[in-house]
Amino acid sequence: MVDELLCVNGDEATCQLTVRPDNFFIDTDSLMAEPGLIEHIAQSASAFAGHRAIAAGATEPPVGYIGEVKNFHLYHRPQIGDVLTTTITMGPEVEGITIIRGETLVNGEIYADTVMKIFIS
Repeated sequence: MVDELLCVNGDEATCQLTVRPDNFFIDTDSLMAEPGLIEHIAQSASAFAGHRAIAAGATEPPVGYIGEVKNFHLYHRPQIGDVLTTTITMGPEVEGITIIRGETLVNGEIYADTVMKIFIS
């Protein structure tokens, strides 16, 4: 659910995904379902966490799990061909649980945002 980790700057990272017709989360109306955006944001956070772990010397990226989704807002549902650009901001980490904020844009317009608790092991 992430094509590319575009950049990392401190506690922020930006990822991209092009919505393809074979995406598991495409509904019968050819739009991405809400859970697809949640999964994309979570996978973007995972890509960021993996990048950080490898940069810190880990030999394998960590495994992450969604612990909680808070304040999810869906403004638009992406369609096939849209390029999702998602910015992840890592918050504090306590005992393996990290709070992240994710914001997904398409052509500069906000499509979704949320706060998640991610468990990284």
